[in-house]
Amino acid sequence: MQVKNAVFLTSAAREEQFLRPAKPMIAVCGKSNAGKSTLINMLAGRKNLAKTSAAPGRTRLVNYFDFGEFWLAALPGYGYAAVSKAEQAKWAKTLEAFFAKKEDVRHVFLLSDIRRDPSADDAQMVEFLVYHNIPFTVIATKSDKLSRMKVKERTRAIALMFGLGTGNVIAVSGVTGDGKDALLARIGQICTAPVQNVEEEAAAQTNV
Repeated sequence: MQVKNAVFLTSAAREEQFLRPAKPMIAVCGKSNAGKSTLINMLAGRKNLAKTSAAPGRTRLVNYFDFGEFWLAALPGYGYAAVSKAEQAKWAKTLEAFFAKKEDVRHVFLLSDIRRDPSADDAQMVEFLVYHNIPFTVIATKSDKLSRMKVKERTRAIALMFGLGTGNVIAVSGVTGDGKDALLARIGQICTAPVQNVEEEAAAQTNV
């Protein structure tokens, strides 16, 4: 899988604004400041396709990107304590509405900082995806902050905490590009997998 060109499509704040994908669509989700924008920019080979911010909790929309052979949909970050409960509830409704049309979502990339143990919000997100038979891969971000040995150790630990096989966790760095080839290979698998096998994939991945 190669990305030759990537463009921003649109932002959606409400369910009626959600796009019906014309290509395989992968949703990107995770805690606020987990590195969603950085990941998108790394895949695009551009610095500012997706806006980044040092302040967590800034992404409040579903942002759609066309990567040629697939779409990415960046979802609002969750779990940021400084945001009001009303705002958190609003984001939760956005996520629920987005995944209500799960037939539109080929796969989910769940981002988690490799240096941190998964939070209760992360665990809840995994439970949601498993319950609804939505296939996903955990993307352990910010791997440049650790040694290569520690990256392998943390990848195994995160897989164990989520009850997944190590093949369902990919360590990446948006700064150095480490893990980009593995991520693109996974995207290639997602895009070429028969649609009828998507739920089978979701059911199998926690048994690896």
